[in-house]
Amino acid sequence: MDVDFYVHETAIVEDDVSIGAGTNVWHHCHVRSGARIGADVSLGKGVFVDLGVTIGDRVRAQNHVYLPQGLEVHDDVFLGPKATFTNDVYPRAVGDWEVTPTVVAQGASVGANATVVAGRDLGAYCVVGAGSVVTRPVQPFELVAGNPARRLGWVDRAGRVVIRGDVPAPTSGDVAEWATDHG
Repeated sequence: MDVDFYVHETAIVEDDVSIGAGTNVWHHCHVRSGARIGADVSLGKGVFVDLGVTIGDRVRAQNHVYLPQGLEVHDDVFLGPKATFTNDVYPRAVGDWEVTPTVVAQGASVGANATVVAGRDLGAYCVVGAGSVVTRPVQPFELVAGNPARRLGWVDRAGRVVIRGDVPAPTSGDVAEWATDHG
């Protein structure tokens, strides 16, 4: 059987994992059972993909990204080095544990060392600045940064800032179109 993806010899890929064509799983990655990874994905050194995580096509997870159970990552997402997602709103070492799902929508970008708290979905094409702590959902095309992450403006599909400041969300259409009329 021909394999049309690459898994480095130091990576661990458990049983019942689906990996799409053109995908690279690099050094010391661990992909747990039930994970679904799309085509043309790059999982950098030390990326951890937990049970049942779904990753879309053309996703770039840089070195040491943590993707826990309950996470759904759509197409064309960028996850900077050491980006971390959590999956339990009330974590304890013992007792009940409940996975809280989180969705990262198409085209979103998450900067290096950012942390996204469980259940705080990231909207399409949003940008989360490096080192941010996301404690609320991020809207499509929204630019956030800080601890806790706050709105700094709005970006276009390429991630360029088109509106600066904590102004209300565009009510319809693409942010770039909205910015032309309001920026």
